[in-house]
Amino acid sequence: MNYAEARRRMVDGQVRPNRVTDHRILRAMQEVPRELFVPENLRVRSLSDEDLALGGGRVLLQPMVIAQLLQLAEPRPAERVLLLASGTGYGAALLAHMGCQVVAVEDDKALLELAGPALAASDLPAGAIRQHQGNPAAGFPDGAPYDLILIEGAVSSVPPALVDQLTDGGRLVAIRCAPGEAGSAIIGRRVAGHLSIAEAFDVRGTPIPAFAPKPGFQFV
Repeated sequence: MNYAEARRRMVDGQVRPNRVTDHRILRAMQEVPRELFVPENLRVRSLSDEDLALGGGRVLLQPMVIAQLLQLAEPRPAERVLLLASGTGYGAALLAHMGCQVVAVEDDKALLELAGPALAASDLPAGAIRQHQGNPAAGFPDGAPYDLILIEGAVSSVPPALVDQLTDGGRLVAIRCAPGEAGSAIIGRRVAGHLSIAEAFDVRGTPIPAFAPKPGFQFV
């Protein structure tokens, strides 16, 4: 299979028609080998218009959705980005291709083991991505503050600890999806220590297990 040609068709057939116009995103999705960020038995489906199940309740977001979230986030070159529930590293690779400095947090060891070789084979700038195994809902305060936090999946609400890890004016992008409801992409901005959230567009998302509410753990 000619994956380079398949990625071009993915961008032209799935991403552009869904109002993704940022040329940096389009170029990154054509050049980053998405097919390497899934188990080998899923490679032939890696460029299809669907979420791909990775086990443990986790998915690789369909191309259209990750592209729309990135466009909403408007990542800029040299910005510090915290990517949460980074999975196999595809979103981190796209951000690094766009010139960002990425801290990627993932709690699933098997997904991190898939991410390492895929990132190494993606011809990204040296040192552009730092991977950490840990609880995505806690963020990574040791690397704060961040210009942008991107949660790669659906959450019912945003943990307050993440707000404290944003710069003043920093953005947070995620899919917010309450149980039994349709989801929506949200963008939040930190202003005077508080996160102001706005809904951007409707989108379905798979809930991230690490962000599931726990007794005694308060979300906002």
